[in-house]
Amino acid sequence: MATSYDKAIALIDEAHALDPKKITKEDKEVPYELHYAQKMSHYLNLRCPNASETLRIAIRSQHFRRWEVPRDSYPMTRIGYHAWRTFLKKRQAELASQICLDCGYSQEDSEQVAALIRKEDLKSNEETQVLEDVACLVFLDDQFEEFEKEHDEDKIIKILQKTWGKMTEEGHQLASKIPMAGRPQELIQKALAG
Repeated sequence: MATSYDKAIALIDEAHALDPKKITKEDKEVPYELHYAQKMSHYLNLRCPNASETLRIAIRSQHFRRWEVPRDSYPMTRIGYHAWRTFLKKRQAELASQICLDCGYSQEDSEQVAALIRKEDLKSNEETQVLEDVACLVFLDDQFEEFEKEHDEDKIIKILQKTWGKMTEEGHQLASKIPMAGRPQELIQKALAG
């Protein structure tokens, strides 16, 4: 019989599978947000193999139904970007929390999932910091190479330095094991030397 956790993950992944953006992995077309969620879970297993169910669900829900609120639905400014991110965190937290309730989790556990997705108490809550490490690791491993092609070097170096600053020493150790070559590796070396 499926547990509350199994049911919640299945519902979250069903939603991820609806993402219209597709990427090709191992000669197979995969919805991007499903790929992203699986990558988040992969890095969580490396960073914190004994993570609680609430953290595992929050990690899996990090970009929950994100494609429904495109970036360009907000002004293409720094303020617009932050407003978009703030709205997404709140929305994703509410949606994931409701899935938890529907799958039999307590109000307290469901609210914990929501608080993690909103990244509350980042510097004082160990689980929130683990989530931040994992999000940074996925960015470096899965999104950075594409990201660096779209921005000038100064901006990239600042973003890399900010990303590195958000991570714990455990996160840094895992990041140093991500295979990189060429320009991405060069940019990271510059960022960390600065």
